[in-house]
Amino acid sequence: MDLSISNLDGASGETLNLDEAVFSAEFKESLIHQVVTAFMAGARSGTSAQKNRAAVRGGSKKPWRQKGTGRARAGTIRSPIFRGGGNIFPSATRSYEQKVNRKMYRGAMRSIVSELIRQDRLRVVDSVDLDAPKTRLLEKKLVSSGLADVLFVVSDELQNLELAARNLIKVDVVQASKLNPLNILQHENVVVVGAETMKKIEGALR
Repeated sequence: MDLSISNLDGASGETLNLDEAVFSAEFKESLIHQVVTAFMAGARSGTSAQKNRAAVRGGSKKPWRQKGTGRARAGTIRSPIFRGGGNIFPSATRSYEQKVNRKMYRGAMRSIVSELIRQDRLRVVDSVDLDAPKTRLLEKKLVSSGLADVLFVVSDELQNLELAARNLIKVDVVQASKLNPLNILQHENVVVVGAETMKKIEGALR
């Protein structure tokens, strides 16, 4: 398939030839949902932890003798019935990670990117030139191009663009190697900066 390369204002220029198998994939909502859910679950920390009686410090000495005191038998002051003792049913660290194989992940990414192209929400631009890392310069370009909620995908670090986008709501910059289904779906439009960046995405999703 052919996709035109334009500037940020929308004026078309050269044409980029792309793989039909990657950018004309069928939209599979259930697969996308499964992959996005797994991606978000993997970001959960699961660090809640408490100590049981074996993990609490101290308490190796028997607090009092077994018989003759009138008290109940006790083997350690770190028993759950004592203050400072371990928990009876402590929570433990856990992983929320869900298994998603590479074939499923790439299939979901192909489905998302293809649907964005069909809805005319993904465009490839030749460059985003900013004379300085100024938010107002980028904002002016976005207003003139009619973009508000946008994700810029770059192949290499573009310092002026990244610094200019930091203070704009719903505007993010991500490198093609770090592109994931969640940061794509969080934005209304995706702008791929440079034909080489689009080719990187194509190579990663084959």
